[in-house]
Amino acid sequence: MSETKTHAGLFGELASMYSDREISDVQIRSGGLIYVHTNRGLETVESLGMQQPGVVSQIAEALFASQTEEVWAGIETTNTGEKMWNLVKEKRVIDMSCEQGVLGAPVRMRVQIHLSEHGLGITCRWLRAKISQLESLGIEPMIADSLRELIQRRFGLGLITGPTGSGKSTTLAALLDWVRRNFQKHIVTIEDPIEYRYDSMMEDPNQPGQQVYCPSLVTQQEVGRHTKSYQSGLKEVLRKAPHLILIGEIRDRQTMETCIEAAQTGHFVLSTLHTRGAVKTFDRILEFFPKEQHSGILHRLGETMTFVLSQGLLTGFAGRVLVTEYLQNTSEPVSSGIRAYDGSATSLADALRCKGNQRWDQSLMNLYREGHIPENVFNANLMG
Repeated sequence: MSETKTHAGLFGELASMYSDREISDVQIRSGGLIYVHTNRGLETVESLGMQQPGVVSQIAEALFASQTEEVWAGIETTNTGEKMWNLVKEKRVIDMSCEQGVLGAPVRMRVQIHLSEHGLGITCRWLRAKISQLESLGIEPMIADSLRELIQRRFGLGLITGPTGSGKSTTLAALLDWVRRNFQKHIVTIEDPIEYRYDSMMEDPNQPGQQVYCPSLVTQQEVGRHTKSYQSGLKEVLRKAPHLILIGEIRDRQTMETCIEAAQTGHFVLSTLHTRGAVKTFDRILEFFPKEQHSGILHRLGETMTFVLSQGLLTGFAGRVLVTEYLQNTSEPVSSGIRAYDGSATSLADALRCKGNQRWDQSLMNLYREGHIPENVFNANLMG
C-alpha cells in the first residue's frame, strides 16, 4: 500500500466500498484488519488485508499533519512525525480533528491516535458534512419543538446524554445551527476537539441560492489549541460576553460546578454527559460532589436545569434508529422532583409521564411497534 493510498486513498476506497450505507467510524490497528461502523453495525473490511505497523504509522502521521493548526504547542521540532511520536510518548493518546478529501468532497473527522497491546491504533469518527435538522436525526417533532423553544431562554442548562457513538454531538450541532441562523446571539464553544464548524455565512431564507451573513456570531475554541483546558476555557469564556455556551463534555466536578454557575448568572449552557437515561443523568451529576453537597446541588439544578435529552443509536431493520428519553423542566412537578431526587425517589421518574416528556421504554416501544427494530434489540435495551 503506497503512502498516498494509506492516507486519503484509503478513506476514499472505504467510502466507495460502503457507498450504500453510512460510515460513522473507522478502526485501524497495527497488525489487524480494518473495521468500520456502519448503519448495519460493526463490519470487517477483509479485502484490504492486515495493516502492517509501518502503514498504520504512515496513516497516523498523515492525519496528524493534515490539521490546520498544531494540536499542542511547545514541542520544538520541524518533523511532523517526530512531533506526533513525542506526543504519543508523553500523552499515550492524541485526540484531534482534521479534514480529509474523500471522493472529491471534504470529510471532517474526529481522530484518536492511541496505543494498545498490539501497538499503534487509530479511530476516526466521520462527521456529517452538512449539519442536519433535528427531525432528520430521528428526534420526534414534539421534542424538537420543545428544544427550540427552551434554548431561546435567557439562561439555563441543557444536557444531551448518552454513550459514546449515540449522536450527541450531531444533535448539539443541529440545535446550535438552528440558533445561529435565526437569532442574534454570541455562541461560544469549548470543545475537545472541535467537530462541526459553523460558517459566518448561510443561505438567504428569502432568496435561495444567495448567501447572507448569519445573525449570530460563533466563537469556537479547541482544548489544547486555543485554550489549555476545559477549566481555563470556562474561566475565560464569560469575558467574551456570550449568550450561549457549549461545553463539549462535562468530565469532572469543577466543570459541572462552572456550568451551573454560568447558568445561574444569566447564560444558557449546553453540554454532554455519558449517561443512559434522563433520570440517571442526575445520579451521574451527584457523583461529582460529596454527599453533604447533594441537597444544595439539586436545589440549584431545580432552578437551572432546562432539559435533559438522553439518546442512543440502535441497529434496526433499515439501519440505525434513535431512541430517546426526554425531560423538560417546565413545570413545578419536574422542578420539585429534581430538588427531592435521592437516587431512589419516584417523583422524578413519575415526572417523565407528564405531557411533553418521554420515557426511554416508551420511545423503545414505539420503535418496536412501528417495525423499526427486532424483538431482541427491543428486549436488550429496556430500562425497566
